[in-house]
Amino acid sequence: MPTRAVLTYSDYAALPDDGRRYELHRGELSAIPTPGTRHQGAVLALTVLLHEHVKSRGLGTVFISPTACILSDVTVVQPDILYIATDRLSIISERAIEGAPTLVVEVLSSSTARFDRELKMNLYAEHCVPYYWIVDPESRSVEGYTLTGAVYALAGHVTSKPAALPPFGDLTIDAASICS
Repeated sequence: MPTRAVLTYSDYAALPDDGRRYELHRGELSAIPTPGTRHQGAVLALTVLLHEHVKSRGLGTVFISPTACILSDVTVVQPDILYIATDRLSIISERAIEGAPTLVVEVLSSSTARFDRELKMNLYAEHCVPYYWIVDPESRSVEGYTLTGAVYALAGHVTSKPAALPPFGDLTIDAASICS
């Protein structure tokens, strides 16, 4: 029976710069499809909103993909948006985010929806990311999850009526404007 090679961050860092994006999930390499324009529009709109909110209040910092997030030596991801609160800024290094961010946001695409809702949600919970948002441009919605024990619990769902999601109780999110 053949054994599966478990790749590490060193293997990931040694990948050739071939123009593709990769992630490492529990030692297994995955190529990430190039996102479409609707996806990127939602990433941009939400990034601007989060960046302005975080910066104006001195709450930490926001990054967008492709920023590597090293969750362990065998798990390296590139979430669409990352927020690191002030008390976690020490995880930011020149090469990557080295540890669990405060919030990870994934914007769904037809090619990544199942992946983001299952595998990545489990990976983020496994590595103790406190908050996870899933943006669905198709349904014009944003789901906010809070880590409860070892799993995520739905903390809020923004659709037609603007609302706030943890960890930002004072930030109103308008899903329609983000997903337009």
